[in-house]
Amino acid sequence: MILSGVSSVFTQRVRGFRVIDLLALFVLLALALGVYAFKTLAGRESADIADVQSQIVMEQKRVRLLRAEIAHLEDPSRIERLSSQYLGFKPVDPKREASIEALPQVASQVEKPAAPAVPPAEVKP
Repeated sequence: MILSGVSSVFTQRVRGFRVIDLLALFVLLALALGVYAFKTLAGRESADIADVQSQIVMEQKRVRLLRAEIAHLEDPSRIERLSSQYLGFKPVDPKREASIEALPQVASQVEKPAAPAVPPAEVKP
């Protein structure tokens, strides 16, 4: 009984085509469309990955540039030159250097700042 139902599917015809052939054609078309859809999505993802990789390369170049700029700005000879040029600072005379043992004596010699003569004005809202 089951075999006769199955064999009728293989032998039954619709407009000259066997039903099994029509089912196989439908499955083949569904697979072809599925593969096309997945390839399209994969191509889109591949383009996105390439875009992200190019952004990473650009950011790495920018980081290297910023690190080079920091190295230039933090150069001790540059800082020394700018401090003497704009602030009038000079290197400390070796005679003025204090040892660790002499620090309490140096601290006691420093005068405490005087209190302001005029109190600051009050701010009224």
